[in-house]
Amino acid sequence: MPKYSKDDIVRIVREQDVKFIRLQFTDILGTLKNLAITSEQLEKALDNKCMFDGSSIEGFVRIEESDMYLRPDPNTFVIFPWRPQVGRVARLICDVYNPDGTPFEGDPRYVLKRAVNKAAEMGFDIFNVGPECEFFLFLTDDEGNPTTKTHDKGGYFDLGPVDLGEDARRDMVLALEEMGFEIEASHHEVAPGQHEIDFKYNDALSTADAILTFKLVVKTIAQRHGLHATFMPKPIFGINGSGMHVNTSLFKNGKNVFYDENDPLRLSEYAYWFIGGLMKHIRSITALTNPLVNSYKRLVPGYEAPVYIAWSAKNRSPLIRIPTAEGDFTRVELRCPDPACNPYLALAAILTAGLDGIKNKIQPPPPVNRNIYEMTEEQKASEGVYQLPANLKEAVEEMSKSELVREVLGDHIFNKYIEAKTKEWNDYTSKVTQWEIDQYLKKY
Repeated sequence: MPKYSKDDIVRIVREQDVKFIRLQFTDILGTLKNLAITSEQLEKALDNKCMFDGSSIEGFVRIEESDMYLRPDPNTFVIFPWRPQVGRVARLICDVYNPDGTPFEGDPRYVLKRAVNKAAEMGFDIFNVGPECEFFLFLTDDEGNPTTKTHDKGGYFDLGPVDLGEDARRDMVLALEEMGFEIEASHHEVAPGQHEIDFKYNDALSTADAILTFKLVVKTIAQRHGLHATFMPKPIFGINGSGMHVNTSLFKNGKNVFYDENDPLRLSEYAYWFIGGLMKHIRSITALTNPLVNSYKRLVPGYEAPVYIAWSAKNRSPLIRIPTAEGDFTRVELRCPDPACNPYLALAAILTAGLDGIKNKIQPPPPVNRNIYEMTEEQKASEGVYQLPANLKEAVEEMSKSELVREVLGDHIFNKYIEAKTKEWNDYTSKVTQWEIDQYLKKY
């Protein structure tokens, strides 16, 4: 990430003929919001004097206390490459502050900053995160509305002409690279119309910012190709859903503390304890890593998504996998998150769960090196293999009992998030679905 000063940004805006700047932030659900200003207002914004009404933002404040301030992070400045070359458009990601100059406790970016600071207090310099974001490309109808019809029949790693999304994916990669991303791989995924673009790991805050930017770029470029990109976890029944595997590592004094050359799996005590913390708390943080009713349609056996709470260095069916890598590349991969999550809240919860494992030296159970999907219920019980929450209601109930999650989020977001997700579940269960019509209308 470039290091920009206020003067750097003002100069670049002038030299590159930037006319509009989007000041971006998210609500508690991870929905990207922005306030657009002209270049004439840029210095005022960089002086942290840009005010907005927070009362209409999900999980923010009540009407009678609605004034909030946006404080741009200069290092997030980037120019959108797809906008006009004359009168260009740039963006800055912002932190949200109260009128008294204190950080707003309902700002998800602040939640992640707190978690990173906690890691620093324990002696860890960097929490690195590498996400693997999957998405679908669908056709649109005559009015431009998205359908669930895909324009290809491609499979894993297929190329054109089978992969008709190749052109769109190529333009996405080019746009991302122009915005400073280091793209490591892009390919067609398992399901028809499903794609993945992987960018290089970075510290947690930079990665969370990058995930939001990535989703915006993918959707924008898809639209320019007449397609709709969706990060909905399971848009089509009967085929694989979209996940966002999260690769994590902790560094102290410039060294990856997850690596130990003397261990058979090349894992240190820190790595084992981090895994132990994740496994202890995963059911409590699943409502953050998998936040939608639809998320749990992906977390079912048979479609490569993890369902069972176990870990392994030798197969991909457990929740936690240790990829084959050593030294600074040693990492713990959590496979349940999906790209609909709020990355600030999800990464804060993952980090804090792992840190709790380190703090309390929580040893994980032995690894499960066989295909869990082929194990009987008795075999799973004998090896202590349990399941993730089966639906959003169960996940929210687990979260509501967790003091660790309350500590991570703070009371404000903790209560607002549970309220929002409970409402989502109640709304879902009260609707009459097509399945019910098909099953019952003629029969009864």
